[in-house]
Amino acid sequence: MFRDRAIALAPNMAGDPSPLHGQGWLRAWQVEGATERDIELSFEHAPGEWPWRYRARQRFEVDDDGLTAIISCQNLSNEPMPCGLGFHPYFPCQPTTMLRTRVSHVWTVDENVLPVEKIEASGRYDLRDGPICGRALDNGYGGWGGRADIDDPSMPFALRLSSPDTHFFQLYSPAAGGLFVAEPVSHANDVLSFPEENWASLGLRILQAGETMTLRMRLDLITRPLA
Repeated sequence: MFRDRAIALAPNMAGDPSPLHGQGWLRAWQVEGATERDIELSFEHAPGEWPWRYRARQRFEVDDDGLTAIISCQNLSNEPMPCGLGFHPYFPCQPTTMLRTRVSHVWTVDENVLPVEKIEASGRYDLRDGPICGRALDNGYGGWGGRADIDDPSMPFALRLSSPDTHFFQLYSPAAGGLFVAEPVSHANDVLSFPEENWASLGLRILQAGETMTLRMRLDLITRPLA
């Protein structure tokens, strides 16, 4: 519900009862410009079950030290629109792959991976420093410090993921191992199901007509030791 308006979003992935990741991940994007080291993409959403028009842009820039990714969303409708943004990078992993990051709390999840209870990020949810592969986690975290270090002694370098203006973090580490997903996100998972008065504290923005929201992520190659 948004200001007495009911909005129903259909599931968009087979086998999952919840709609995932908004509209852009299942749509074609236009290439606005590209060189050997950067590319800019755009996507315009026409009103439908999500009743607002918006334009999203992504820009990826590669340099000698890593990758910068920038995503933005502009409200093209003539009325306020709820908005949240996030990145969804996958990383390969093995038992020796380590993740080190700072979070304060985590939401436990139900059988549909929807948040149930906000608790301290300790025990099996602790991400301060430890193996990340095969953790059987699919949880949203809050109080994120905006940086995560990924390291594996079998690799010639480590990775530093950073998004300093982002305070929420989604982690997917399936029990089968092989990969994990470390997601800087602007907001808590399932935030649209909460009353609007909770949205600001949970990171969801309300964009006025013409307003734009932007999120940045950086991936740096780091030589050891990590500082």
